[in-house]
Amino acid sequence: MSDVIVVGAGPTGLMLAGELRLQGVDVVVLDKDEEPAPFVRALGIHVRTIEIMDQRGLLDRFLAHGRKYPLGGFFAGISKPAPSYLDTEHGYVLGIPQPEIDRILAEHATEVGADIRRGKGVTAVRQDDDGVTAELSDGTTLHARYLIGCDGGRSTVRKLIDVGFPGQPSSADTLIGEMDVTMPVDELTAVVTVIRETHKRFGIGPAGNGTFRVVVPAADVADDRAVPTTLDDIKQQLRVIAGTDFGVHSPRWLSRFGDATRLADHYRRGRVFLAGDAAHIHPPMGGQGLNLGVQDAFNLGWKLAAEIQGWAPEGLLDTYESERRPVAADVLDNTRAQAELISTEAGPQAVRRLISELMNFDDVNRYLTEKITAISVRYDFGGDHDLLGRRLRNIALNSGNLYDLMHSGRGLLLDQGGQLSVDGWSDRVDHIVDTSAEFDSPAVLLRPDGHIAWIGDAQSELSGSLERWFGDRSEDSR
Repeated sequence: MSDVIVVGAGPTGLMLAGELRLQGVDVVVLDKDEEPAPFVRALGIHVRTIEIMDQRGLLDRFLAHGRKYPLGGFFAGISKPAPSYLDTEHGYVLGIPQPEIDRILAEHATEVGADIRRGKGVTAVRQDDDGVTAELSDGTTLHARYLIGCDGGRSTVRKLIDVGFPGQPSSADTLIGEMDVTMPVDELTAVVTVIRETHKRFGIGPAGNGTFRVVVPAADVADDRAVPTTLDDIKQQLRVIAGTDFGVHSPRWLSRFGDATRLADHYRRGRVFLAGDAAHIHPPMGGQGLNLGVQDAFNLGWKLAAEIQGWAPEGLLDTYESERRPVAADVLDNTRAQAELISTEAGPQAVRRLISELMNFDDVNRYLTEKITAISVRYDFGGDHDLLGRRLRNIALNSGNLYDLMHSGRGLLLDQGGQLSVDGWSDRVDHIVDTSAEFDSPAVLLRPDGHIAWIGDAQSELSGSLERWFGDRSEDSR
């Protein structure tokens, strides 16, 4: 029996597998496809996901295959400079196509010991008090203590455990693909620039290797998303929107996506969890989907590992849903709002102009940028301190950087006075005595996901927070 079965080898599932393996949990990742998808469903990662990769020592791998783009112009594609101050050292978007993201995360998961099995679809899920049994498409079964569905918006796992997925169906589909273009680049750029003044769902640009990425509104909403998109579909809509098909030919891949908005009723049923698109789908405005799923995995991984290893305090696993579901609900709201603002209708365009004016105020621009990049996420831990529940940026310490100390995925006490102790929790929490000119609190306790669990200087309060998030003291310390 494995500890955990992860269903879906996309960014969410692969990130989760890596997080679990860092804690020594036995993980099997199943994916129905024989090979990773070539489709470029996402084009990059935002600040909070960049920080997550930095916290786990993976960022250099992403930087080697990506390109930094300045922040700004995220909300509904309204072009504005970045706000004057963001609480991060990573003030950029990292442009990197999803196949590269998947490859890097798969390599990491494999390096730390995850077992990735492709061509293995899940057809049935049964659970009892002791574990979960997954029936696979090849007729075999697999047993584990827990199972996590990271298998996308049409999640088989979600349907098998009968979790509702209410929301709004797609009202506008978009066609997408990579292909060759015969129109000269200068002419193409000029035409695209004019069209994008009013059609924000339209775009053509280099995709690498001499190909172009084409995005164009579809003529209708597909009744059956299994029906493949064709090159003729793309050409027809290019002519409708731009008056030319740009000479597109030789597609590498073609697809379509909608703007449906749905949120799972629950993120957990017994020993089965949902994460990523299996738990939430939304319009692709602002490029938040992949990031939201990776951040789900970052939240769930250490908590599930704690449960499996026997030190999780009561109710810790329930905080996965109570913390992450409201974040997803907020993303659904802001993406739906952005989808309205890119409409070519007169009413939405008037609201868009008003939002654009408001974004000239630095505080408004910062608020929306922090929302899209997820650095403003704050979990409700109780207490009055403004930083409690927020993630802590990568501050410089006297002996290095904070995130360099978090690669192992353990909790961390940064103690600037050297008067505190994590005795009884040292198997779960690192105690770092160091100072930072960038952080004025005497001490801070970070959960493995980098969110601040406690700030102060009193040992009794610290011990209470250690117990709340990291369970009882070890027996040998009593």
